[in-house]
Amino acid sequence: MKKSAEGFTRIAREVFAPIYPVIAEQVLAWSGIRDGFALDIGSGPGLLSIALAHKSNLSVIALDTDPAMSRIARETAAGCAGRVAPVTGDVHCMPLRDNTASIIVSRGSVYFWEDRPQAFSEIERVLRPGGVAFVGGSFGTPVLRATIFAEMRRRNPDWDRDVARRSGGATIEVLRRELGQSGVAHSRIRKEEEGLWVEIRKDPQSFIRHAR
Repeated sequence: MKKSAEGFTRIAREVFAPIYPVIAEQVLAWSGIRDGFALDIGSGPGLLSIALAHKSNLSVIALDTDPAMSRIARETAAGCAGRVAPVTGDVHCMPLRDNTASIIVSRGSVYFWEDRPQAFSEIERVLRPGGVAFVGGSFGTPVLRATIFAEMRRRNPDWDRDVARRSGGATIEVLRRELGQSGVAHSRIRKEEEGLWVEIRKDPQSFIRHAR
């Protein structure tokens, strides 16, 4: 497990690093949220978590199932003045209270979730009223996507096949069906050239009606 975490971290830092500040700025702009608590699901070494902290006033929980990843993220986030907190946990049953996160982001991990309807339901539970989640596999911009694909093809001859296999299990049609199964009240899929995002919002009026 330690070797796997270290290998993933090396790829994230050497190849994928440029996308995280871009994605952080995108989700902050889309949400209009820059204060409160953020949750980064499947955070790996914490590069997106750190980018979110640097570009906003958010305090960020970096959630990953792998304790080795959480240890690496803690080292990576050492310079963030305590605003990034690595936590080991599973998206299917997150160790967080209801209505906690103003914004949730997860880049890349959705393809590995065993029960996406359950994960989507958990995301809605953890969102605060008025909060928003972005879950997907974007590469930031088309130029970054092309650059990353070129480098990953050089490192891994099976890269295109691996990407096709992962994304084939989470097509727009599949994700829409799973969102319906999840019971999530407000969601949509944002399809862009550089990737796609599942967007989940917790409607404050809906929350108030159910709380009565």
